[in-house]
Amino acid sequence: MSHTSLPSFGIATYPQQVGYDDVLRVWREADAIPEIEHAWLFDHLMPIWGPPDGPIFEGWTLLSAMAAQTERMRLGLLVTSNRFRPPAMLAKIATTVDVVSGGRLDFGIGAGSRQSVPMARREYDAHGLPYHDADHAVAALGEACTVIRKLWTEEVPFDFHGEHVRLTSAFANPKPVQRPHPPIMIGGRASGTLRVVAEHADLWNIPGGGDIDDLVGRSKLLDRFCAEIGRDPREITRSIALPVSYDQPETTRAKIREATGAGFTHVVLGLADPYPEGVAKWVADELIAKL
Repeated sequence: MSHTSLPSFGIATYPQQVGYDDVLRVWREADAIPEIEHAWLFDHLMPIWGPPDGPIFEGWTLLSAMAAQTERMRLGLLVTSNRFRPPAMLAKIATTVDVVSGGRLDFGIGAGSRQSVPMARREYDAHGLPYHDADHAVAALGEACTVIRKLWTEEVPFDFHGEHVRLTSAFANPKPVQRPHPPIMIGGRASGTLRVVAEHADLWNIPGGGDIDDLVGRSKLLDRFCAEIGRDPREITRSIALPVSYDQPETTRAKIREATGAGFTHVVLGLADPYPEGVAKWVADELIAKL
């Protein structure tokens, strides 16, 4: 899929300040609505808004449960923090979800939370996870994408000795259902991250809702980085995450039109909690159909 194709629409249910049954209800409903083609969770270990001691679920575990409880939609995390899990372990986790889902995984990954988000930063300290600077995080992301793809595709054991990732006799069996591997979505807006996107991604996601000119500028920068390494930028689908307003659907529709008009053809509609009854059908009827 290129960023000149027709738009696809999905939903995101951020699994904090909600219960398991709340998320499951929305996903099951959405799975029966053809206009909703994909569904997403996020990857945090402590709430990043609302009560700081509120409930939150681990993303990959919950995603596997949703994969087992749905049949049609593509699914993924928007996006995995590469800081949370060693990449070889992450490759195994993602393969398991792809198998459970019957080959519906879109593999979302990013460098991890920005240092400017204190509510996200605290989860690293609380879980004993190291928090390195942005340069370290971006370099580690590039190596992670390399070894994850190799684990998904190599048929013999291999060694990898990078600056941030070191593997000896690495091998993965089973392989993902999708061949050569699940689509890789990389999320982020920093220039360093966009260079990793140019090299590794099938989809690139950026948070929307703000200045469209800034997003277009980031997309053009990605085009330039692709040209520098000889890659056709049309190979990378442009994805955008937009917040949904239940009270002002016309405002959300205007943001969707603006984004798709700017070449962002993979649209993820973020649902605020609590999720109203019938929210997936409302998304299809009030947002997607009226475009």
